[in-house]
Amino acid sequence: MKIITPSILILGFFVLGGMIFKLTSPIRCGPILPNDNVFVLTGDARRVPFAMRQTKMYPSAKIHIIGAGGHKFDTNGRHIAMETKSKSTYQNALAIKKIVNQKHIDRIVIITTEEHMKRATHLIHHEIPDVELITCSAPLIEMPASQRLQRWTVEYIKYLVTLFGIKEG
Repeated sequence: MKIITPSILILGFFVLGGMIFKLTSPIRCGPILPNDNVFVLTGDARRVPFAMRQTKMYPSAKIHIIGAGGHKFDTNGRHIAMETKSKSTYQNALAIKKIVNQKHIDRIVIITTEEHMKRATHLIHHEIPDVELITCSAPLIEMPASQRLQRWTVEYIKYLVTLFGIKEG
């Protein structure tokens, strides 16, 4: 019987951790209430159209697009609050914190893609721990499996780095 080398053991733990990361990531949309504040994190073209579909039956829900830059979105005529300065997930969390504190919001819905949700909610919860956080994950549809695997792997690595306290990077 051969002794397992440390590199194989580390790789095994990394792969196992990645599987746990994927299996425990929120992939469904939690309940959206009529007067909710919905925060959509940009960075993937699927997120804003997904948010518009998810909130279609709640015209009084307040939608905030965070990290919009100069992008144009089809908002179906709805009033959307746009935050355009944040450029990273951590900056998104800080922007959401500012809005939540200014408006005294106690419940928020976060919309981002499924592979990004775990890290995004970790950072947001760290910044505003007393706010009820509802997740609504946009699925990675119409994407080749190899590209989905790559995105999950990158987000898993970023999540691990975030757990060590590095919020920007």
